[in-house]
Amino acid sequence: MKIGDKYTGSTQDYGKKPEIQGVHLLDLKRFNDCGGSFNEIVRLIDGKVGDFEIKQVNYSEVLPGAVKAGHYHLEQDDLWFVPADSRLLVGLKDLREDSPSYEVVSRVVLGGGKAQLLFIPRGVLHGLANLWGEPARLIYFVNQNFNPDAADEHRLPPEEFGEGFWEIQKG
Repeated sequence: MKIGDKYTGSTQDYGKKPEIQGVHLLDLKRFNDCGGSFNEIVRLIDGKVGDFEIKQVNYSEVLPGAVKAGHYHLEQDDLWFVPADSRLLVGLKDLREDSPSYEVVSRVVLGGGKAQLLFIPRGVLHGLANLWGEPARLIYFVNQNFNPDAADEHRLPPEEFGEGFWEIQKG
């Protein structure tokens, strides 16, 4: 069988996507029963999750169609959790010149039925978008207290992630 030349464009890429060094996506156990569900998000030992010392916990609601991108920190690491009944597209770009994954861009969907934690190290540009029809929630833990006099939120435009990045991609 021969397919017409005008239809032989590209094929879906199922290869492993490039990873950003230091970014970790951790699957969490989610327990479901007749009455609902339960997730342990973090377990603190002396105020720490591993080596990550939590200084502040934040909660954000993201309305449908909203894009909040992007910013990076020089002093702060983030640990993000999107409840399984929400869904957010997260964009990441490595800005650290000394990193082997310098300028690698990554897309991660958090929530959407899964329970995961996303660790975002300092120097990695990050942002999010709610591309779906319902408000979504984000709970995030940081290892620095916010200080408006020494703000560590360095902003770059959403276009820094690439053209069409903040749209649903057909696959």
